[in-house]
Parts: sequence; C-alpha cells; structure tokens
Amino acid sequence: MSQDRAVRVDAPTERNNPRTRDIDLLPTLDILHVLNGEDRTVPVAVGRVLPELARTVDMAVTALRAGGRVHYVGAGTSGRLAVLDAAELIPTFNVPPDWIVAHQAGGPDAFRRAVENAEDDVASGAAEIRESASPDDLVIGLAASGRTPFVLAALEAAQQLGAKTALVTSNPDVGQVPADVVIAVDTGPEPISGSTRMKAGTAQKLVLTSFSTAVMIRMGRTYSNLMVSMLATNAKLRGRTIGILQEATSASEEICEAALTASDGDLKTALVHLLTGADVESSAAALAVADGQVREALRALTQ
Repeated sequence: MSQDRAVRVDAPTERNNPRTRDIDLLPTLDILHVLNGEDRTVPVAVGRVLPELARTVDMAVTALRAGGRVHYVGAGTSGRLAVLDAAELIPTFNVPPDWIVAHQAGGPDAFRRAVENAEDDVASGAAEIRESASPDDLVIGLAASGRTPFVLAALEAAQQLGAKTALVTSNPDVGQVPADVVIAVDTGPEPISGSTRMKAGTAQKLVLTSFSTAVMIRMGRTYSNLMVSMLATNAKLRGRTIGILQEATSASEEICEAALTASDGDLKTALVHLLTGADVESSAAALAVADGQVREALRALTQ
C-alpha cells in the first residue's frame, strides 16, 4: 500500500450535497429521480461558460489552421472522456488522427482501470507535452478539482513552449492556474460526495462534445448540419451517406448513388457536383483549393 502523504482537496465537488442525504434509504425509483434532478442542473451550468468555451474553440481553429494540433490532457474520468471524444472525431468528421490528441495519465492501461499515483505524476504530465506539442498547438487540461498535478504540469509545460492553454474544471474557485482560458463549470457538490464521474464528468462530456463539434463546423467539416466529411466504414454509414446527399440536394437515391460512384465515394465531391452541376473533376479541384470547405467550393463554382 502506498505510504504517500494524503491530500485533502477543497473543491465544490468534494462537499456534501444536502439534496442527496440519506439517499441510501430511498427506494430505487426515488434514487433515480434524485440523481436525475441533479443531472438536470448540469446543462444550465455549462450554458454559463459558453463565452469561455467560444474563446477556446477560436484558439483551436487558429491552431489547426496554422498546422498545429489540439491536445486533451486528463486523469481518471477526465482522461477517459478526452480519449473518447478524440477517437470519435475520426469517423464522424474524417479528421486526420493527429488533429486532436488525447493524453491519459497512466497511459493506455489507465483507460480501463485506475493506475496508482498516475494523476500525481508531475514529471509524466510535463513530459507528455514537451515530447509531443509545439508552439502552434492548443493544450486543454481537464480536471474536475482544477488541481490535478499531472494536468497542471502539462499546462505549465505547454505555456513554456509558447502554446495556448485552457482548463476545463468544475471548481469555480480554482484560482491561478497555467491556462489562458479557464472553463469553470460550477456543477456544485456531487450526489455522492467526491464522485466526479457524475455531474462533473457529465459537464466535461458536454463541454468536449460542444467544443469539438464547433471546431469541426468552423473547420468546414460539415455542410449545414450534415456530416459531409464522415467516413463510411460500414453498411449503415454507407446508407447514411446516400441519405445525406439526398437531404442536401433533394435528388433521387439513384442520382445520388451515381454521383457518389462517379466521385469515387467522396461525399463532398458528389455534393458539390450535384449542387453546382459542375463535373466531378472541377468539383474536386474546387474543394482542394477551398481546403475541403463545401461552401467555399460552391462559391467558387457559382460566381
């Protein structure tokens, strides 16, 4: 057993929640009603930090357009949520796998089970960023308490490199931290004291999903609200590809299938071809000049 000194964390998530006292005496349905009531407070809390989240999105777009990357850094639940969000962007938006990179304290083994003392490993947190980040990058730390040593060390290393930094936390009293933007979602005390996999984790999931989706929209990975950059890796997604073309163009299924075949399966090329009437080669060329942004390609072909 580790003999390291115990640390008491003073954060709202660690405090006792008066609304859930004696929850263990309730019948099952009542337990779930109480937990659901606590969960309902989270989106409202996230809504209060949208200005800070918008600043972080803009920093990410600037970083990616400059050839940089976005790094997520977290421990425990925070790190697992970061890994999940980064992984899902590849099939959803067909992004290069190094656009958004997740760093989990304790490495891949920590995704399935806790790794002892990983979140306290300052040297490892700093090394993760020193070895993989550049001044053009954005590093986003995720820490419910706002005080996770692994995460703060990574942010400090990022600032030393000259990279932009942000921190996502559920502690509005976090104080001075090495972050250009602090996204402090005030989720209050957890239903089960200190269990930040609950409301704090839900807040981080909402923040990450909104952040990455907004970044993808700003980077032209959508057309309207359609996933025109998605990777069709199975039968369901191939069917969705045809549906997206039909939704965007009002063309028949047969016409959309033919356009997709002529475009070698490239959904954006087929879309621009159908919307403008330009041939497939011209559509692909316009997209290349527009860095894959459909609206820019449409403007170029219809001026």
